[in-house]
Amino acid sequence: MELDNPVSSGSAMEVEQAIPSSSGAVVQTGASPGAAAGSALAPVSSAAGAAAAAASITVGGGENAAELKFGQDFEDIHILSNAQVAVILQVSAKSAGARDEELNEVYRKTQKYVERFNTMTNDEKEHQELVDELDNLQDALTTFRKETDDGQEMELHGSEVAALMNLVATDTMVEEAVALIPSLSRFPEAAIDEILDLIRSTMIRIVS
Repeated sequence: MELDNPVSSGSAMEVEQAIPSSSGAVVQTGASPGAAAGSALAPVSSAAGAAAAAASITVGGGENAAELKFGQDFEDIHILSNAQVAVILQVSAKSAGARDEELNEVYRKTQKYVERFNTMTNDEKEHQELVDELDNLQDALTTFRKETDDGQEMELHGSEVAALMNLVATDTMVEEAVALIPSLSRFPEAAIDEILDLIRSTMIRIVS
């Protein structure tokens, strides 16, 4: 399904599968979140919930988000935050409006959901500026590394990156972050604070 054709009746199931889980992230393969309206959101994993690392535990097959154990549905995927999905859907909706096309109900519900829970938005910001901030934050979190005392290198899982972008506020403390995303407990407190600083800085730039 192409995002610049949100009214296609044949894409309803695909769009429905893209509806975020309660913890926030949408799963996407391939395309950059900053891509144009023609970016593909399909195929989308129907097991909506990789970002359920935010304190929820998946059931069946020994999967446990708190321990970053996911099934095969989550191999080789790209997980987007609510803010990134909101930007993509806004561009796609504008494109549909320019063609006098009506968005289907599932698409509208998905857009309403991500916009409701999107904490990284500012109507006064230029579209590309917002896209760049979100992409840069995701890159910073994805490339974040912390070496343990025994020389092992720790990094954030994609589900943690999305959950952090969805759930962290400017006043979120380390203890709150771990309560929301239990898998972060493997990091030292100082490292989690570094991660939170990356998000705080971006949020402040976006809203200011």
